[in-house]
This record gives sequence, structure tokens and C-alpha cells, in this order.
Amino acid sequence: MKVLVPVKRVVDYNVKVRVKADNSGVDIANVKMSMNPFCEIAVEEAVRLKEKGAATEIIAVSAGVAQCQETLRNAMAIGADRGILIETDVELQPLAVAKLLKAVVDREQPQLVILGKQAIDDDANQTGQMLAALLGWGQATFASKVEIEGNTAKVTCEVDGGLETISVKLPAIITTDLRLNEPRYATLPNIMKAKKKQLDTLKPADLGVDVTPRLTTLKVEEPPKRKGGVKVADVAALIDKLKNEAKVI
Repeated sequence: MKVLVPVKRVVDYNVKVRVKADNSGVDIANVKMSMNPFCEIAVEEAVRLKEKGAATEIIAVSAGVAQCQETLRNAMAIGADRGILIETDVELQPLAVAKLLKAVVDREQPQLVILGKQAIDDDANQTGQMLAALLGWGQATFASKVEIEGNTAKVTCEVDGGLETISVKLPAIITTDLRLNEPRYATLPNIMKAKKKQLDTLKPADLGVDVTPRLTTLKVEEPPKRKGGVKVADVAALIDKLKNEAKVI
């Protein structure tokens, strides 16, 4: 079984993001970038499936600027067999990414696509669902456990009411949640091996996809600072504030 794992390059989760002076977006100049944490979980799960004998090849794919090669090399150091970079300087939105991934799926014909449920930069949580719709494949989102049984994936998903276990026929789309696994650290020997693994570079035009943004960001602002709390003398004062100031009761 061939597994495709999309990965995204984002601002490292330890970095405090800052808004540009002109409020046009987030300042990423000289900021540490890394693989999206949910994407790391997806790569780890694909590698575990290969170690169990359920997968035979893992292909990591990323779309974005040339520096995304570093993200792909990291995925290959964790265990992906080869990488595909769709290089573009255009700001990619979820639908454009889904269309690019569909074109890659049509080329590579994987039986399973595992990707993070969302990226920590835009928190859109749309790409996996859009890709499933474009392909007409079954999907299992927010996965906390994945088991492959023949031509079926048995997936435990996190829902509002707790856990839900579903079965989807392959080929399918699975999006990963935080509790699916704990990603391993790439060892130095594997990092060195990753430098020699195959990495193909394509352009959106090579895949016949128009990635022109459909949405325009008008303004980006930092959230307002929270006001300090106050102490109330008794329950009556608390009720009064909740009713007349907060207006929640």
C-alpha cells in the first residue's frame, strides 16, 4: 500500500508570532520555521503503518516556497521514502492545496492519504475534507487511532461526545488528531540518509492547477489584551456583575 503524507512548513509553535507594522499579515522574517505538528503526527503514523507491514511506500508532499525542501527532508528523516515539492511563491489557500494534492494523488495513485487535521498558522481545518470531496473518497477526520485491516481502515475519531469508531474503505483520507501518536525524533544517521533520498520539484502549472487566491486578507490584528479581574464582596455582587456588566444571565 502506498501512503501519501502532505506536510506544511509553518512558524515553529514555540515562537511568539508578531503582526507586521502595516497589519498586512504575520511577520515571518528571521523567524524559526518547522513542520506543522499535526503533519509530524501524520508522518509518524505512516511510518508506523510501514513498520507493521501495512504500507510499502511513504511519499511526503509539500506545497510552498523553496525552503519547504527542509520540511520534506525532515519528513524523510523520520521515515518517508521520497518527497515531492510543489514550488510556488503564491499564498496557498485550502482549496488550492486540495486541488494540488488531488493532482498528485492522480499521478501517484496512493491507497491512503494521511494529513494533519489543521495547520497551526491559519487553523483552517479544511484541506483534508476538500481533498476527500474532490477525489470522491471516504474520509475519517480527527483520528486518534488507525488500524488497517485488508482493504478497510478502522479509525477511532474524536467527536464532541467522546470517541467514535468508523470503518472506511480504501482508498481513503485520514486526518490526524493530537492523541494519535507521539512523533519520534529524527536520528542523525537518518538525517544524513534523508539528504540522499529522492526529492522531485514541480510547479502548479505542471499539475494543471490554478492556485490564484480566492480570498483577500484585509487586515490582521493581535487580539486585545485581557483586562484584569476584580474581586466581589459576595454572591449578590457577583450576580449583579454577571447580569448587568457581562450580560450573560
